[in-house]
Order: sequence, then structure tokens, then C-alpha cells
Amino acid sequence: MSLDIHTGVRTALFLVIAIIVLLIWRGVRAIRTARSLPFFRMRRNRMIGGWRMLFTALILIPIAWLLNSRAEPFIYSFFPPTATVTLTPTITLTPTISLTPTISLTPTITLTPSVSDTPTITPTPFIPLAVETLFSSTITPAADAVFSTLTFTDGLDALYRPLKQGTVFQNPIGHMYAVFSYDRMTPGAQWTAIWYRNGELVYYETKPWDGETGGLGYSDWQPRPEEWHPGIYEVQIFVGLDWKVSGFFTVEGEAPTPAPTDTPTSTATLTRTPTPTRTPRPTSTPTTVRPTRTPYISPTVTPTRTPYPTLTRTPVTPSITPQPTRTRTVTPTP
Repeated sequence: MSLDIHTGVRTALFLVIAIIVLLIWRGVRAIRTARSLPFFRMRRNRMIGGWRMLFTALILIPIAWLLNSRAEPFIYSFFPPTATVTLTPTITLTPTISLTPTISLTPTITLTPSVSDTPTITPTPFIPLAVETLFSSTITPAADAVFSTLTFTDGLDALYRPLKQGTVFQNPIGHMYAVFSYDRMTPGAQWTAIWYRNGELVYYETKPWDGETGGLGYSDWQPRPEEWHPGIYEVQIFVGLDWKVSGFFTVEGEAPTPAPTDTPTSTATLTRTPTPTRTPRPTSTPTTVRPTRTPYISPTVTPTRTPYPTLTRTPVTPSITPQPTRTRTVTPTP
């Protein structure tokens, strides 16, 4: 029979507790019986044996505490846990007894059901096209990668173990985790986690795998508290385009109402507006234009020698001016 690490640690813890109880019982019984022995040596040996068993029980008590709280994380640091494949029970069809028709002389009216129950086909989860276009990895993931069932919790410890796991959570809720163990993962391969509420996409994360090939992992979502509306939530895990595992949890109770925030209003602040002052115009300064004195050029007298006029003697000859002649005109008389 093969035991996993968790079962082995619990078995060892149970054995240690049983030994502690047995040692305490036998030690107390040895001390009581030693008091009734008449011989000193036998009484002392029995007393020493009883106290020795009690002391051994005291030593085993902290060992039991270490097994209960520290043994599993210490072992997991050397031997990472591997995911165990859980078999999903398949629905087995039970054959029904079919009635053999008999010949009846009188035909009977057969009632035809108006509503026939048609079995619905449960679709296989798939990645929405809007999320698929965000893929960035070119590494082909391993087809044999396995994931355990999802465990839902609102808190994790330092070793990624759920603090308060369950499937029904009451509002208000802050941070939610979907914890899983995995094995045979390919580093760098694209992996995707999609969160639905009542069949409606509310959150997703997709990126190249940055963890180890095996161990513990989780997908988390931390919206505002008022966004945790009541309903049935589903988380789907994909490696590449292959669906690996899904899990469901329920949120009950109304989401908290967001606290009103103070909207800043603009308050008019009185500012001192400077009063316009009259700028003095430049005063016109009368400028007396004084003519500039042009130095007078005094004429320079150059003495020239002017010849004296010459006296021309003109002979005076008296001219005789003729006198008009007197003409007599005879006028005839009738």
C-alpha cells in the first residue's frame, strides 16, 4: 500500500500521540506502585523508571507539535507535490425493459406526449476569441499536463495553502483564490484562467507559464468589494487551447454599497484685481530751435586796376534842317 506525504505525516503524528499517552499512563502507575514497595532499592528503581517515562513523554510533545505544523512544508520543499488525476465517474446507461407489443383486436388511442425531454449537450469549455488574440507564447505546451481540482479560498499562507476553503462565501469579499496542484507543465507555454459569473465573463488572465513543471499554483481575482455580486462563479483553466479543469463557487448576500466620495467643487476665490492706473503721458518739452550761426564770409577786396575813360573829340558840324514848303491851293468859285 502506497502512502502520500500527507497521510504519512498524519500516521506518524497519531503514533507519537499514542506513545505519549502510554508513557504518561505507565509513568504515573510506576510512581504510585513504587511507594508501596518495602525495599529501598526496588522502590528507587521503580521510581526512577516512572519519572524517566514521564520525561520522555514531555520530550515527545514538541515533536508531535512539529509533525502537525512543520513536517509537511519541510518535506514539500524537497519533494514538490504532484497532481493526482481524479477519475470522473461516467454515467452508465441502465437498459430499460421494452414492452413487446401484443396484437389487440380493438385499436386503442395512444397518447402522444406534447413535451418531450431532449437531453441537452454540455459544451466543452473554450477560450473566447478576444482572449485568444492576446496569446504571446510560441512554445507548444505538453499535452499530458495535469491539474487537480480547484480549491477556492479568500486567503493563502506563505506556502500557498488555503486558509479558509469552501464553495459558498458571504459578502463582503475582497480577494479570491482558485488553488490547484499541477504536474508536467512546460515553462513558457501559454496558460489561461477565465472567471465567469452566471455564465458571463468577468475576469481573465493569460500569460506564458513562469512556474515550475510541478507544484502548487493559483489564479486570483481582487475586484472592488461592490463588484462581488451574488451568483454562481466558475473558473476555467486552460493550457494553450486545451481545457484542463473547472471549478464552481457561490457568493451569497448583497455586495456592499460603495461609499460616497466627495466630489470636489470649484469655489470662487476672491482675487485682488489691480486697478488700472493712468499712465502719464510724456510731457512735451519745448525745444527752442536756434538757428545755427553760419560764419559770414567777408568779401575779400582784390584791387583791380580800372583804366580811365579816354576823351574822344567829335567835331561839331551844324546841319541845316529843311523847312516845309508852303503850297498854295486855288479854290474855283462858281
